[in-house]
Amino acid sequence: MTDALTLLTTRRSIPPAFLAEPGPSADEITTLLTIASRVPDHGKLAPWRFILIRGDARTMLGERLADLLLARDPATSAQRLEDERRRFARAPLVVAVISRAAEHVKIPVWEQQLSAGASAMNLVTAAHAMGYAASWLSEWVSYDAEAAAIVGVKAGERIAGLVHIGTPSAPPQDRPRPALADIVTEWSAG
Repeated sequence: MTDALTLLTTRRSIPPAFLAEPGPSADEITTLLTIASRVPDHGKLAPWRFILIRGDARTMLGERLADLLLARDPATSAQRLEDERRRFARAPLVVAVISRAAEHVKIPVWEQQLSAGASAMNLVTAAHAMGYAASWLSEWVSYDAEAAAIVGVKAGERIAGLVHIGTPSAPPQDRPRPALADIVTEWSAG
């Protein structure tokens, strides 16, 4: 098996709670984002962009999300507020992959959204190739307009994924995968 195939067959998601320091360096982040940008992109639209959440910004963002929850519901539990404060601090780096898909005369929105998904997957795979681990999540902030705006999402954009990256502090766990017989069919003219 080639090194690339070994890489692909050994990649596993590691929950953010098990992603520790050190995170990627500035040069490694540049490499990660360059690889994340090398995806199918019909029309060369770059229908995605990235928001880096690292350092003290992780807890500052968490504070803003906790404030949002508390403003909406003053009875929000102390534990839920603490969870929000730490949401982005669980891993050394979180990359918000933002889909900028928009109506286009030739390129369907669906293709643009798939390109953003491919970008997130390239980011996850590149992190694994560098010896880090990653977890691609959506979480509630991806589907809440006010929370997404706090993250930096602009009008017409959506969060395609929140990719948490760090050094694994626990071994990856495998999970059951679907049997190919259950997900593969062969087309026939009949």
